[in-house]
Amino acid sequence: MGSTDLMNGISPVPLTINDKVYVTIRNYDREIDKSRVEDLERRCEVGSADSMFHLFTDTMGDPICRIKNSPLYKMLVAELDNELVGVIQGSIKTVTVSSCNQIIVGYILGLRVSPVHRRKRIALSLVRSVEEWFITNHVDFAYMATEKNNEASVKLFMDKLGFIEFRNLSILVNPVRHWVINLPTSVEIMKLKVEQAELLYGRFVASTDFLPHDIDTILKNKLSLGTWIAFPRGESWCDHHLETNGLNGSGLDAADKPGNNWAMLSVWNCGDLFKLRVGRAPMSCHIYAKSSRVIDRFFPFLNVPSVPDVFNPFGFYFMYGLRCEGPDSGPLMRTLCQYVHNMAVRNDSCKVIVTEVGEWDSTLRLHIPNSKLLSRPDQDLWCIKPLKTDQHNLDQEKHTALFDLTGTKPPTSSFFVDPREV
Repeated sequence: MGSTDLMNGISPVPLTINDKVYVTIRNYDREIDKSRVEDLERRCEVGSADSMFHLFTDTMGDPICRIKNSPLYKMLVAELDNELVGVIQGSIKTVTVSSCNQIIVGYILGLRVSPVHRRKRIALSLVRSVEEWFITNHVDFAYMATEKNNEASVKLFMDKLGFIEFRNLSILVNPVRHWVINLPTSVEIMKLKVEQAELLYGRFVASTDFLPHDIDTILKNKLSLGTWIAFPRGESWCDHHLETNGLNGSGLDAADKPGNNWAMLSVWNCGDLFKLRVGRAPMSCHIYAKSSRVIDRFFPFLNVPSVPDVFNPFGFYFMYGLRCEGPDSGPLMRTLCQYVHNMAVRNDSCKVIVTEVGEWDSTLRLHIPNSKLLSRPDQDLWCIKPLKTDQHNLDQEKHTALFDLTGTKPPTSSFFVDPREV
């Protein structure tokens, strides 16, 4: 779906209170809305109101940057007396969930309402308008993510709109330091070709919940910097490595098997799409951050936790598709993460490396380098809502998938975080 399609599908919808037209919900129009949406983004922080840190987004002149790589997307705006007072985005894709191989899901993101116009049902109307668009496009489930302590967002989606909690993810943030890390010589790291990465995902990640059917499109996107595997030096990967005999025209050889211990991940460059900035931090945070960077630069052997300059717009890498196999694969994952860190050192605008893992990945989480100060363990709340509520429209297989997502505590299956939705 291209940007021209953003103007189709939803006519302006007036929201009325006491029979008086109050606000209008309509499609985003780049020509008249671009600068106004950017201004709204600058005035709206991301996260809970009582948080010490407030995160602001810089879309670098492209308000739809976070959704334009999705198969189908839309942005809606809310207007009051010709003033843009709210915005929301939605994207649609087909994924695998539990035993159901084909479920259409709609992701809700980028909900913003002008601070002076909150508590006026504008956010509620924006979400319902996106849900209507989802239903028009035969979406089975709508889902969204928010901070667990964001009381306003939790009340809106769970109490008023009927969303159900189905995942608690940990956001792990690793600051990029001034120097590269020496990697262990006992580990071999290899970058896969896109075709090889596709085969690896299909073979080892296919059962992951919410794996998109268009994973090949993600891996081929210019924002995806690549997929890497790590394994003990001296051991084989798919019998003398994928790069030499992993492809035979139709895929991996049937006899090819990975070694006993290995790890893989892919990297997405979010910094080329948008930048983030931490605002409203107390002066003590600024002083500590700057001091920590000075110490890290000149006295790295002290290993003082370094806080990068996140108070000015910064970019970041997002690691996705993390997978490790074998009893000794944890250190291999750590080495891969260190390799990504060394990549980021060469990118001046990349200040942090981010990934998300769930409670089912507790072992994996232990081996992902991260800052306790910057990370958010178990704070990313994911909620889901069936849009086809009657038995006729939502078949038994999809009912089972929904139960598997929401009824199993803790979840027993891995969850794929789409880098296009970060």
